Amino acid sequence: MAKADHGGRPAEGFGATAVDGVRTRLRTTRLVLWLIAAVLAARQVAAVLATPRGERLTDLETWVGPNGVLHVNGSLYDSTRFTGTPFSGLVLKPLTRSAEQALGWGWTFGTLLLVVALGLTAARALPQPVSRRTALLAAPVAVSLLMLSLPVRDTLSLGQTSIIPVLLVLLGCFTVRGQRTSGLLIGVAAALQPTLLLFTPLLWCTGRRRAALATGVTFAACTGLAWAAMPHDSSRYWVHHLAGAGLGGRADDLANQSLHGALLRLGLDGPAEVALFLTLGAAVAVLALRRAVRCFRDGRALLAVAITGCAAIVVSPTAWQHQLLWVLLAVVGRVGTRASDRYVWPVTVVLVMTLPAQLLLPDMALLRPLRDNVVLLAALAAATAVPFLSRSSPYYRAPLPVAYAPVAPARFRHLPLLPFLRRVLSRPNLLLELLLLRVTYAAYSQVRLAATGGSNSAGRAEAEEHGMQIYDLERTLRLDIEHWVNRTVVGIGWLREFLDQYYTSFHFVVPLTVLAVLYWRRPGDYRWARSALGFATLLALVGFWLYPLAPPRLMPTLGFVDTVHGVQDFSQPDYGTLTALTNQYAAMPSLHFGWSLWCGLVIAVLARRWWVKALGLLHPLLTGVSIVATGNHWVLDAAGGAVVVAVGFGLTYLLQGPRRPASTVRPPGRDLSPRCNSVEGRAR
Repeated sequence: MAKADHGGRPAEGFGATAVDGVRTRLRTTRLVLWLIAAVLAARQVAAVLATPRGERLTDLETWVGPNGVLHVNGSLYDSTRFTGTPFSGLVLKPLTRSAEQALGWGWTFGTLLLVVALGLTAARALPQPVSRRTALLAAPVAVSLLMLSLPVRDTLSLGQTSIIPVLLVLLGCFTVRGQRTSGLLIGVAAALQPTLLLFTPLLWCTGRRRAALATGVTFAACTGLAWAAMPHDSSRYWVHHLAGAGLGGRADDLANQSLHGALLRLGLDGPAEVALFLTLGAAVAVLALRRAVRCFRDGRALLAVAITGCAAIVVSPTAWQHQLLWVLLAVVGRVGTRASDRYVWPVTVVLVMTLPAQLLLPDMALLRPLRDNVVLLAALAAATAVPFLSRSSPYYRAPLPVAYAPVAPARFRHLPLLPFLRRVLSRPNLLLELLLLRVTYAAYSQVRLAATGGSNSAGRAEAEEHGMQIYDLERTLRLDIEHWVNRTVVGIGWLREFLDQYYTSFHFVVPLTVLAVLYWRRPGDYRWARSALGFATLLALVGFWLYPLAPPRLMPTLGFVDTVHGVQDFSQPDYGTLTALTNQYAAMPSLHFGWSLWCGLVIAVLARRWWVKALGLLHPLLTGVSIVATGNHWVLDAAGGAVVVAVGFGLTYLLQGPRRPASTVRPPGRDLSPRCNSVEGRAR
């Protein structure tokens, strides 16, 4: 079968060699991906076991440790530290005899094995048929994503059991034979996590009625067994706490990503909040189940399971971070008719499930409701709103291709052009660009904050020493004009106010405006300019890390006046090292000047009118004056900023080829891809 895949005849000669080469590359890639998954798993084990005893596996210690709630003769829920169902407590009770072993290597490695099993099961559940590449690479990619995800990391660090219900559902839906066995596994999962009973109507409506009945019977049997063994605890859980509501942390805590938690964070409370939660939860459940049934009948069973799991997150009274793994499974859904749109949904899901919310969205009052509920919104979107493509859609397997500009020749024989930087003639997806921009800026901020010399005091001493080095070098080169410029500007009120305002206001506004205009009016040149800016910023981060530098205003013996921030308090030993937003010693190279120079060069190259070019070049000139006059940078900092921008454009030219002529830019509103033109022709 493998030899007859192409053309229906055995591959011979050069064809056989090419096929063998592809297979070898796939096997090598698969091995590398499995090595990455192993490294990630080892990293998670090291992170857990390196944590001091008493700070790791805290939830498990709370349950089965020497003083855990499962040892106590009273109710499991007296302290609200145990949030599982009574059946969970019944299952965990035997572990109390081997708590010491369970709280160490055994529990951690057991959880890792469950994660690997979950990844393998999810990879096998992909809609068939799949390509050979997908069949080989899906499992290691799935395991790696699971290892990186916040729910799995949280499960490992806390010693939680939330992997088990997800794995039981996937095994019941895709692995075991027989509907009764399938229903048995899903019923046990629902006994551990009651909102998973949503899978019962999914099974019923998709023709698996024996499995649905078995799920309900198993759930009732497990719950009844726990009720018989622990009647008081069962009464408290199911009656007084309404299936776990009110157990654990505060329901309005940010870690609770359910609809109930979001409504509480918005200020709603009491009977009105409960009524609204029940109404909206019922609506979400109905919409999600309808979508899941359609997906199941369309052959996308894994997506149907993910949608139902996302609905279970939304309608649960409490959905803590370690219980949110269902959102990651929704990455298998395909969205968008264009190839450039195909990556938006999976990238969004991966970022939401692997990065903290504070890295995805800035801490602004306007965005706070979105930031506080980002995982809930992703689950809600997957369950009710995201327009997943049907397998019957012509774009499911063959989206409209991206129209690329002609490939430029490589600059050097041994340094090829980067395929992912190829120039396209259409605009990239805006949401994907915004996500890329936000994550890049978050990484940029984290590096600036980390480059402090190991501690605040050590960072300050090193930065001041480097400041004296720069100052001495400038005096040798006769470039030490900072003190004269600073003192001159301080004596001219209107000039001081103008430069202060220019320094604080235009650093982000102008680059973002240039990028926005290019994205809308010159999409063919947008990627060229964005790549150059990205390379320059990455090089600057290396400079911040290797050479922390005190700006003139933070050199206490040189007499500079900080015109922007006011009088400095140098009596504080850690003054100036860090603020809430940035590292004040990330001065070399100056990105204030570098980004302004990038703006000036891009405008000068692309603008058609001479006065627009002149305004563009005026911006880096005014920025250079403002950073020196306000005491925020040395002259050599600006020179460093110019160097990284020049290298950024050079790397773009080297790895992407020369900027393509303006005549090849695609007019807005048209798609030059042959497929699109043929589709439009048929429509006419």
